Amino acid sequence: MKLYCIEVLFKDSNGKVRLLAATHDLQSFGYFQRSSVKEFMDFTSKIIVERTAICSRSSTKEQEYICHVYVRSDSLAGVVIGDHEYPNRVAHTLLNKVLDDFTSKGPKAQWSISNPGDIPFKELDEYLSKYQDPKSADAMTKIQSELDETKIILHNTIEAVLDRHEKLDNLIEKSDGLSMQSKAFYKTAKKTNSCCVIL
Repeated sequence: MKLYCIEVLFKDSNGKVRLLAATHDLQSFGYFQRSSVKEFMDFTSKIIVERTAICSRSSTKEQEYICHVYVRSDSLAGVVIGDHEYPNRVAHTLLNKVLDDFTSKGPKAQWSISNPGDIPFKELDEYLSKYQDPKSADAMTKIQSELDETKIILHNTIEAVLDRHEKLDNLIEKSDGLSMQSKAFYKTAKKTNSCCVIL
């Protein structure tokens, strides 16, 4: 899972888009490719925001990348570019946080006239770094991951008990929670099943 870019943009009433802030992680690209990749990401972000209606979200796939976009009612927009493995829900949660944080940094009156870097927003680099691992950055993803791990551990524990037939027999024999009828049923079923095993 990888995030390559987070951008904050403004879409004016004519539909023209202005880049306000951006950060990129281009380490996985060759040194001489990085400036071209950055330009392409900036260009793609502007096109996607232009074509996204106000008050809407979308995710667009392009080859091995996916662009998540959110254009708010106040025409402030955010774009996150990552790979296909990055969870959509976490990307859109990130967009909410970035746009809310940006709103507190620069007044709305500046959005239509600002250029990249005019409104200081150093936190964008921190967001890109923090959200590289969606499990540690997003509480819901972390909880889901822990639940999935619990299911796997539980499943492996049940399988381990079932593999030890002699110990399972001892547990059943000593159990106070099973009636004599249930214990007799288990023994009968075990005998019946053991006579049918072909070696």
